[in-house]
Amino acid sequence: MAFNHLPAGVHDALAPLSVKPVTHSVPMAKNHRPDHPQPDPASRPSPETVLHRLASGPSRSARITHTEHLPPRAGRHAVWPDRIRAEVIAAVRERGIEHPWAHQAIAAEHALDGDSVVVATGTASGKSLAYLMPVLSALLDGSEAPNGRGATALYLSPTKALAADQCRAVRELAAPLGNAVRPAVYDGDTPFEEREWVRQYANYVLTNPDMLHRGILPSHPRWSSFLKSLKYVVIDECHTYRGVFGSHVAQVLRRLRRLCARYGASPVFLLASATAAEPSVAARRLTGLPVVEVADDASPRGELVFALWEPPLTELHGEKGAPVRRTATAETADLLTDLTVQGVRSVAFVRSRRGAELISVIAQERLAEVDRSLVRRVAAYRGGYLPEERRALERALHSGDLLGLAATTALELGVDISGLDAVVIAGYPGTRASLWQQAGRAGRSGQGALAVLVARDDPLDTYLVHHPEALFDRPVESTVLDPDNPYVLAPHLCAAAAEIPLTEADLELFGPVSADVLGQLEAAKLLRRRTRAWHWTRRERAADLTDIRGTGGPPVQIVEEGTGRLLGTVDAEAAHSAVHEGAVHLHQGRTYLVRSLDLKDSVALVEQADPPYSTAARDTTSIAVLETETEIPWGSGRLCLGSVEVTNQVVSFLRRRLITGEVMGETKLDLPPRTLRTRAVWWTVTEDQLDEARINPEILGGALHAAEHASIGMLPLFATCDRWDIGGVSVPLHPDTLLPTVFVYDGHPGGAGFAERAFHTARAWLTATREAIASCECEAGCPSCIQSPKCGNGNEPLHKRGAVRLLTTLLRGAPEGAEAEGGGARAVGEGGARAVGEGEPS
Repeated sequence: MAFNHLPAGVHDALAPLSVKPVTHSVPMAKNHRPDHPQPDPASRPSPETVLHRLASGPSRSARITHTEHLPPRAGRHAVWPDRIRAEVIAAVRERGIEHPWAHQAIAAEHALDGDSVVVATGTASGKSLAYLMPVLSALLDGSEAPNGRGATALYLSPTKALAADQCRAVRELAAPLGNAVRPAVYDGDTPFEEREWVRQYANYVLTNPDMLHRGILPSHPRWSSFLKSLKYVVIDECHTYRGVFGSHVAQVLRRLRRLCARYGASPVFLLASATAAEPSVAARRLTGLPVVEVADDASPRGELVFALWEPPLTELHGEKGAPVRRTATAETADLLTDLTVQGVRSVAFVRSRRGAELISVIAQERLAEVDRSLVRRVAAYRGGYLPEERRALERALHSGDLLGLAATTALELGVDISGLDAVVIAGYPGTRASLWQQAGRAGRSGQGALAVLVARDDPLDTYLVHHPEALFDRPVESTVLDPDNPYVLAPHLCAAAAEIPLTEADLELFGPVSADVLGQLEAAKLLRRRTRAWHWTRRERAADLTDIRGTGGPPVQIVEEGTGRLLGTVDAEAAHSAVHEGAVHLHQGRTYLVRSLDLKDSVALVEQADPPYSTAARDTTSIAVLETETEIPWGSGRLCLGSVEVTNQVVSFLRRRLITGEVMGETKLDLPPRTLRTRAVWWTVTEDQLDEARINPEILGGALHAAEHASIGMLPLFATCDRWDIGGVSVPLHPDTLLPTVFVYDGHPGGAGFAERAFHTARAWLTATREAIASCECEAGCPSCIQSPKCGNGNEPLHKRGAVRLLTTLLRGAPEGAEAEGGGARAVGEGGARAVGEGEPS
């Protein structure tokens, strides 16, 4: 076996890892727990059989556009490094794992050597065990230390559910080790009376970056004994730390490293992800440390049958008479119903909270017509539920009481849902990484599995179900994050100064732009320099300056008006579009209407209702160029990257009939505008290019608008974002460029790296955009090509053929070779323009 990406001299140290083919084994899935009731794999129908049954109804077979078969794979065993404590190896053997997979042993060896390491192997490949073995061994060693506390370890996950699940698994695995391993969850759901015990006695603390940022680091004196003994930091599902959230987490980790160094500790970072491109590069950017990559997956894998499914056209017509496909929501509800009736354990992944609730309700109604006993075996799972609701659903899922679950990405990550037979994905989740993460939820006990991607009426989804090579022949995307974003860096420098005054020696840790940002913070009187250090000057907590998930303020509480009962929360940035007055809100299968939204007190009052429609917010957007950082010629036009200011206002909402999506009416709203300074990519065209493309003034606005919509829809194929992370504006004559211009911008303050990725892949991105429009079967434009579900102008105006001709001409002038290189920066004056566009993401 070749050990790739290892430093010189390590090959010899790993020589005892005698790898051999596996004929029979018990795969170590994440948190593998044999005590869960699992049906006999031999009694389960094959994934081909399940798919055949799903496609056997009237006209159903025509909905499958492609089927991909991923064959099973044998595993390769190894032996644990001899430095792992014998008691830990014995505990693992009690769980049914006699030998590790080769990648587990290699990762453990690196951790024992003090190398930070990222394990980037497939779903259910045993990444948990790869990092737990050195961690448990270190904790066992520490329990025998003469000073009493011994070694400690910190586990970070992006969700509370995953941390709670991991804690259960560690307790079970480490039970034979007695009191040597004391795991405990420390997050927002941890009762206050338990928190002191965790600080004083737990040696394996499981939390999330939010709690590390707001709770642990600002209170580091109370955590001093834990931090000074910190041996390992585990970062699970590290591919989720992307965009603005990933940039914030990168700075939180730098603050953690700084405090550990002050207490005399230098922890080793152990990262894990089933779906990461260039994992060592992404891990180094996240942690600020060199990280060794272990990516050769030696675990066995069951067969996966992956079907691409396109809902049929209906007899209905939407905006501008465009043909309307059956919604992915309705189609997914049908599939989840059929799978439940068959007794196939399934999860349907949905992009929105509302969609998860709606699919659950529809499936329950249809199951009631078949067998009322099945109704209680389907439920919804999403963020915003209260802690006790989440825990009850997780227990029902673990026990097998639930057969079908409609879930948001809250269950995408490594929560143990072993035993699933099928996954239905309602709409492309935005990235290939998420797609494979969701598909990997099925078959986690080694059996064959079925995954079905149901296309939405959307340019990217339509493109993908007819271009399967874009999914199955390409690697997952590179993780995009920018720790040097000044909007991200500034609040973390303040938080770091509040923890321990900042010195010039700290600036290298926080990145090359930290000195400039410090000067701005000093000028703003947020920090004050005294002698050789910068100090936090305010009475309020510096950690409260930012929400690391970029939600832009406290969450809005959703309260039942008649009872005062708290139903849940919604992020502040989504409140204008999600819980405006008149919005339909779904919670636990019940439908509510929003009666009022109080932005000052962050409260939305709702009452239970049963309207025959859903709601969708509409907005208007204007954009001003602040600075052009880079520009290159595309023929006589220009491709540019720079900073912009976006002004967005939710102005109305549509009522759409359930199932069909037919528009029933529009209601005006009076909500304040919001401004956003961010980064954008934009392109301009000249009069000569318009003449060449046969674009006259009457169709120019529609051609630009159509190209903008489609390019936003296609960008997730090239950057780790989805449509709701980005926004766009198109202007027939923009005052800053003095030319027809199309903008695509990041929907986060300071930018998230998506626009920059678009700039550097512009030729391929816009080529795919042109192809998606040109290949659509519709006559004048539809949701599958140029209509957008979040257009602030009601998809008016749009011109499909003009967009194709415009993009053809633009691409003819694109430079050969590198996607976008060269070009100098130039300053552009400030200004504003009312424009058509998709508006700010919600």
